[in-house]
Amino acid sequence: MNLPAGPKTPNWLLNQQFQADPFGYMDAVCKRYGDIATIMSGSTPIVHISNPSGMKQIFTNTKEITARGALNQSFALFTGNQGVLQLDGFRHKHRRKLLMQAFHGDRMEACGRRICELTEKIISQQAIGKPFIAYPTIEDITLRVGIEVVMGLREGERHHKIKHLFASLIKYSQSPLFEILTKLPFGQRDLGRWSPRGYRLHLRRELFGLLYAEVQECRQQADSSRTDILSDLIFARDETGEPLSDEEVRDLLLSPIFAAQDASGTALAWSLYWIHHLPKVRERMLEELDSLGENPDPMSIVALPYLNAVCQEVLRIYPTQLFTFPRLVESPVEVMGYELSPGTVLIGNIYLTHQREDLYPDPKQFKPERFLEKQFSNYEFLPFGGGARSCIGGAFALFEMKLVLATILSRYQLALVDQRPEKPKFGGLICYPKSGVKMVMHGRRQYQGQPQPLVIGSI
Repeated sequence: MNLPAGPKTPNWLLNQQFQADPFGYMDAVCKRYGDIATIMSGSTPIVHISNPSGMKQIFTNTKEITARGALNQSFALFTGNQGVLQLDGFRHKHRRKLLMQAFHGDRMEACGRRICELTEKIISQQAIGKPFIAYPTIEDITLRVGIEVVMGLREGERHHKIKHLFASLIKYSQSPLFEILTKLPFGQRDLGRWSPRGYRLHLRRELFGLLYAEVQECRQQADSSRTDILSDLIFARDETGEPLSDEEVRDLLLSPIFAAQDASGTALAWSLYWIHHLPKVRERMLEELDSLGENPDPMSIVALPYLNAVCQEVLRIYPTQLFTFPRLVESPVEVMGYELSPGTVLIGNIYLTHQREDLYPDPKQFKPERFLEKQFSNYEFLPFGGGARSCIGGAFALFEMKLVLATILSRYQLALVDQRPEKPKFGGLICYPKSGVKMVMHGRRQYQGQPQPLVIGSI
């Protein structure tokens, strides 16, 4: 087997280096080995690729290279055994289509108004002059949006419990205490609710139970006028023409809600950091937003070019997932000049692709203008992954980012408490702001648009 070169450091030490400084680690590996490198995991070679032509081969060569659901089994804790990440073949394609249809058409406009309302409601609760952590505040917005869009729940005891359990499961899994405890002897074993793994499984059981109850209730009170994903799945038929089981419907709900909370929330927190860290970016965004008038339509907001460029630049530097989901070489195949044997795992390194000097000059600098000057291909800019395993809610995440940012910036005056660079911390698939982005509310912002000219005969 003709494998690309790569570090010979023991895997456990590489993992420690990555956890300590994920971007520094990846930059160092790329500098030494280039845009294709092999990291051994036991006897399994894992080939990391950050070359756009290599990305294209991974995504389009679906005969020799497959995106097996079994490779994503580690995510089943959060997405269930029948979640879209775990499915294969026609069943996977069919379920993706069912989920993605919710993010198109007339629903988006109504959803856009609701996103603006929720953002206004939650941000308005911040006390003037009192510092707060932006990340959990933003995640509260994105989680509420996710639960409403996916399940149609706006309020009530079950809504509150589901929201609390989703937030707790993510927060606990990302906590320093959990990381430390799981590295201790027996740390990965389920020793009951008082052990780290046991407590996380307890949260999972509670969440899955509530979701299952909501699915059953929705099926008993089936309402074809509802416009949420849960209702779509209740009325849907599988590839044999049979209704989906309650358990499968429950599992299919999980990925889009987690994506809405975790990925969108992280991207928005980074957005607030960059926009307020660079005053010229904020000024240009406000000028563009004010050009729409005092109460613009959500669909007009999402069409703004500079707002779109800012969101894309945030997703370039800190993509919602640092890596593509893994692919498996099923039969001998050539990738970037290397003959790879069956059993080789391929992973696209999204972060390093977004850091390529030949694509993005001065890649460490935040420059939204690059997205106004050039159109990048799906193999050059891929913040939501690519191919058959791309994020089903990628387009919706960008839609949500724009509306949350527009609402906050146009209506409130915020500032960073600390101008020191925000450091990333890796958790799951993404890098979230380590400090959570500390901000302070200075009050409401007045609309700065131009006064309307007086029209003769209008008085």
